Amino acid sequence: MRKIYLAGHRGMVGGAILRALQSCGETNIITRTHVELDLTDQVAVRTFMQAERPDVVILAAAKVGGIMANNSYPADFIYQNLMIEANVIHQAYAAGVTRLLQLGSSCIYPRAVPQPMREDALLTGVLEPTNEPYAIAKIAGIKLCESYNRQYGTDYRSVMPTNLYGPGDNFHPENSHVLPALIRRFHEAVHSETEEVMIWGTGTPRREFLHVDDMAAASLFVLDLPKADYETNTQPMLSHINVGSGTDISIFELAQKVAAVTGYKGRIVTDSTRPDGTPRKLMDVSRLAHMGWSAQIGLDQGLAETYQWFLENADNYRR
Repeated sequence: MRKIYLAGHRGMVGGAILRALQSCGETNIITRTHVELDLTDQVAVRTFMQAERPDVVILAAAKVGGIMANNSYPADFIYQNLMIEANVIHQAYAAGVTRLLQLGSSCIYPRAVPQPMREDALLTGVLEPTNEPYAIAKIAGIKLCESYNRQYGTDYRSVMPTNLYGPGDNFHPENSHVLPALIRRFHEAVHSETEEVMIWGTGTPRREFLHVDDMAAASLFVLDLPKADYETNTQPMLSHINVGSGTDISIFELAQKVAAVTGYKGRIVTDSTRPDGTPRKLMDVSRLAHMGWSAQIGLDQGLAETYQWFLENADNYRR
């Protein structure tokens, strides 16, 4: 049985990947909490990798957050993510790991990129300013994997998910992404009988959403592709793969769906003084579809399941 090190198992994506691995019968899975292993600490990561010597590494650990968090802590986002990627990828190589999967983000693409966003749009334009530091770090992660493959013959792969949601999401009122933030806001509006709910920006930007269980399934699909199949569908210096649902929705329409799921009957208003972010972010998922994988969980189903999970864990999200 292969030995798998899963970095970031306590996060939403890492937790979903852990569940998927276990359901596939994987029993030799190594995990460490942040307290047990600080991935920004080069010496600690080297010591861990040399001691454990995994066969496979899945890098799902990252510092993540929404627009407010990215705007408030740009140095934290670029530094911590660069250090995590550099330490894990290099020390995996030094410990003899030949297969690695690194998870990135759709924010790697330019702000004004043609839609849907193809993999070859990478590095063709200016990034969205509100999350540029995070995007730069994630681009560096792709290039780290490609560079080690080219120089050392490793098999390090990168998948770039669209906006993810689902069980285990962060519902913090200030530092969460748009969908969990809306779920919490509308849930609280129902219980406080608020007459109107305000959403950031104009409500016109369009976003794509993928259930985290779909992302976990796609990650393991890409991880386990035969090397010949992976290389046939990618290029040495353009090797990352988009993962998404292939459909998008406006933020205002999303707010309406969340209102319906939570039972909110009041008004939904927009605040155009707040930033919209990128006008549209829709992934071109034809590369992954050609390889044989597509999303299975629709947004309506996923929203209902996510809200149910939130209700069951609401005590963890009280201020």
